[in-house]
Amino acid sequence: MGLGTNHVTGSGVADGTAQTFIPEIWSDEVVAAYQSNLVLAPLVKKMSMTGKKGDTIHIPAPTRGVATAKAASTQVTLQAATETEVTVTLDKHFEYSRLIEDITEAQALSSLRQFYTGDAGYALAKQVDTDLFALGASFGTNNAAYEGDGSYYIDATTGLTQYTDDTILPTDVFTDEGFRALIQKMDDADVPMDNRCLVVPPSIRNAIMGIDRYSSSDFVDGKVVNNGQIGNLYGIDIFVSSNCPVIETADANTAGSSDEGGAIKQAMLFHKDAMVLAEQQGVRSQTQYKQEYLGSLYTADTLYGTAVLRDDAAFNLMVNA
Repeated sequence: MGLGTNHVTGSGVADGTAQTFIPEIWSDEVVAAYQSNLVLAPLVKKMSMTGKKGDTIHIPAPTRGVATAKAASTQVTLQAATETEVTVTLDKHFEYSRLIEDITEAQALSSLRQFYTGDAGYALAKQVDTDLFALGASFGTNNAAYEGDGSYYIDATTGLTQYTDDTILPTDVFTDEGFRALIQKMDDADVPMDNRCLVVPPSIRNAIMGIDRYSSSDFVDGKVVNNGQIGNLYGIDIFVSSNCPVIETADANTAGSSDEGGAIKQAMLFHKDAMVLAEQQGVRSQTQYKQEYLGSLYTADTLYGTAVLRDDAAFNLMVNA
């Protein structure tokens, strides 16, 4: 059934498309599903703007000072720097809506409610993580194509190499040596040793499991871990996410011959303070009865903003999908 344009867009959930439902939709189920599907969001700096007005957050970004020698009978050395700031625009408002007709509510079981609340949480969580991944285009000197000193790949011949389009071959695989070279870039940038994370697509998890030195209790200790966490390497927590974005499709990546090219995905090595997620409104669930459709309109939504705080504390690692 079409809903027209005066109220909502799309099609309602009629009895023919949904055969098991229950009248109540519990917001706590949506929040639980949302939290369980987030991978990147819990790993970055988080700011709560709940209940606060405004559409922009100004975060000071002061310049580090230096220690200077004090000579006898001389004044101290004064340091003055023009401080900068990072602005976070709260401009991301996403929603998930369903219209459930009365006949469906009367005849359905609870399993459909559980599907919709879980699906809403998954959809909103995926969107938040997608927006955080997109910040990789602003690491270092990167441009919109992720090219710059904030993106690298592991060349089978030369090792860790700055990424550009149409360069990655299927033979350019994840290696321990390349990973250690990327870690050194964080060390050279004076990034704190704690709160570092590597988020990788499933293809890199597969590669990691094939490296003998990683198949030990030092990597996987059997402890309860966070969502998506698969282990720890060199003090860096490793997470896997199926939401790592495709940067080059197989057709777009012209490296090598046509039967050698493949899709390229973005992995990300970063410190917690490299990015910020500011939530002005967490996941909210609402229902409204629509008499003109003899059904209940259910909507879950969230309002937030994302930004790069420290562009030298994170790097993209481009890998074969």
